[in-house]
Amino acid sequence: MGSGRVTSVTTLPLLSDAVVCCPPLSSAPLPADAAVPLAQAFSALSDPVRLRLLSLLMTADGGEICACDLVEPVGRSQPTVSHHLKALRDAGLVIGTRRGSNIWYAVVPEQLAALRAVLAPAG
Repeated sequence: MGSGRVTSVTTLPLLSDAVVCCPPLSSAPLPADAAVPLAQAFSALSDPVRLRLLSLLMTADGGEICACDLVEPVGRSQPTVSHHLKALRDAGLVIGTRRGSNIWYAVVPEQLAALRAVLAPAG
């Protein structure tokens, strides 16, 4: 009949046990109407040049930098930098202010806070 061997049975923790030991990462699901602009912002940041540009703007003295001063640090041509800044602007991550023939860029703190909030654990 039986082989005489004893086998151990592993049971999965009950869902209630998982809730106690492993709380959810967020307090509420992301609303559908908030997902689109956040996805556009995350998508814009998926490019290394754009991520570098945003980093440069976030650490800028005075909180803004002339587009002309972003060419050398990222090692790209002026038209390429302008293209990437437009993508960041379209995603709501930066704003540009024209001063004479130059455009000065700064981050949009509220948009960065929204991205952080989506990624931050609840608690």
